[in-house]
Amino acid sequence: MLSQAAPPVLHREAAWKRLGEEVFDVLVIGGGINGAAIARDAVLRGMSVALVDTRDFASGTSSKSSKLIHGGVRYLEYGEIGLVLEACRERDLLRTRLAPHLVRAQPFVFPIYDDDSLTLWRLRAGLLLYDILAAFRNVENHKILSPAAVNETEPALLSQGLCGGALYYDCWTDDARLTLETLLAARTAGAAALNYASVVALEKDSAGRLATAHVTDMLSGATQPVRARCFVNVSGPWLDHIRRLDDAGAPPRLKLTKGVHIVVDREKVGNRNAVVIRGASDNRVMFVIPWQRQTLVGTTDTYFEGDPATVRADADDIDYILATVNRAFPSAGLKSGDIISAYAGLRPLVAPEDELDESAVSRDDQIFESPAGLLSLGGGKLTTHRHVAERMVNRVSHRIGRRVGRCRTRTVPLPAASGCPPGGVLYDDHSSTEEHVRARYGALGHELSTMVGEDESLGLRLVDDRPDIKAEVVYAVDHEMAVTVDDILSRRLQVALRSRALPERVARDTASLVADHLKWGEEDVESQVSDYVDSVGGTAAKQAGAAGRTSRVKS
Repeated sequence: MLSQAAPPVLHREAAWKRLGEEVFDVLVIGGGINGAAIARDAVLRGMSVALVDTRDFASGTSSKSSKLIHGGVRYLEYGEIGLVLEACRERDLLRTRLAPHLVRAQPFVFPIYDDDSLTLWRLRAGLLLYDILAAFRNVENHKILSPAAVNETEPALLSQGLCGGALYYDCWTDDARLTLETLLAARTAGAAALNYASVVALEKDSAGRLATAHVTDMLSGATQPVRARCFVNVSGPWLDHIRRLDDAGAPPRLKLTKGVHIVVDREKVGNRNAVVIRGASDNRVMFVIPWQRQTLVGTTDTYFEGDPATVRADADDIDYILATVNRAFPSAGLKSGDIISAYAGLRPLVAPEDELDESAVSRDDQIFESPAGLLSLGGGKLTTHRHVAERMVNRVSHRIGRRVGRCRTRTVPLPAASGCPPGGVLYDDHSSTEEHVRARYGALGHELSTMVGEDESLGLRLVDDRPDIKAEVVYAVDHEMAVTVDDILSRRLQVALRSRALPERVARDTASLVADHLKWGEEDVESQVSDYVDSVGGTAAKQAGAAGRTSRVKS
């Protein structure tokens, strides 16, 4: 039988109570992939851990990526050997041991044209080094392709000026679910985690060290102090905001860049594999990535100034992506009406304190500490989150004043990974419901099956054009800390990004399934529907608008 979860409202009350009563070894501020990984690492070492996020878990950068776990082959062009080595090692761990149900192999085709700055021999040398850095443990080693072989592999790809190319392997993932499962693993191990809980003030003790965070429950409006021995700021694009709660005069450390993606039907593009393409106007690297029957295209790279909560895909972003795809795949003829969804995320990149021009912005992560003891993390990559967390928790362990265990995250898989073989290529949308559930939930898929066995109506599809079933909606609320319709449809499931169904109807059907679980009345349901429709409208190309000034980033 499916284990009976506490009602979501009672779970939230219990977590809120813990935050106010305990003194934690570490309070993690931010529930993205880095925050989730830090919480899991720390609690597995025996620390007492709390984690809060102003919004939902993974609602920022960690659900707005290219959905790739990759070694960073393009970073070789800039000589970042150490970063690539780290990423290759972490990619292998995630695919084979830690999250094989979520991290799956993905073949990439890298074409070279006669007007490219990168030559075929340099690509060959780079991919050989890539295989070496991966210790030849990748799914397969790269293969150099002749022009004819590229055309045979990707017949819809532009053939004019083609010099050849290569086939190599990286990995795909569901970024939001990888974050969520990491966070759920931390909670299962003992961490107190709460979404929609905002740090509004930081308080120091008589020695000038941080001792208390004042946290507001964004749903109830209540505020209470949360005490901890160490405070870790992994709030992504909001990093400098939290730093200024500690020190109002703290200089900015981030240079935010915006990345936009679009989702279209794969048959319109015609790609068979993931394909590396070049920007139509600036020659920067972009990806065309198969996502079952759909294709994900991105990403852009523009500087962003403004409130991170207002970031949107604007018309220039959409035009740039469409022009780039249509040049690389001449028969695609994509127009804005072909876009199923578009989304924008922000990269919290670190800029040196004394030099903030664009050429100085680093893609690597950096940990820095304030005089009062606030540890902040800037930068970082989805692929390297585990190793970044290990380094951060090492710093925390020296600060809390007691002995803790060694890092275990290199060997302990996520709970849903139990018994799953190394990740193969992503399954097709035509698969059975059972395969869909198994691919998303791994070893925990039997819990969804049990729900359907007890109520057959929960086995029905939520929308006609996606395999997501109604049981997943209820499961998201009862077991995965979802508290809004947007939490469910945008992050626990993938309906917001991938379905053409009318948002209002989907939101209403979703709200009706969980209203009793969340104690929603009619006004609550109407508010949830309205909020979701507004949220989805903010990601659609037809309603895109500039939110903050943007300028193209130099390649």
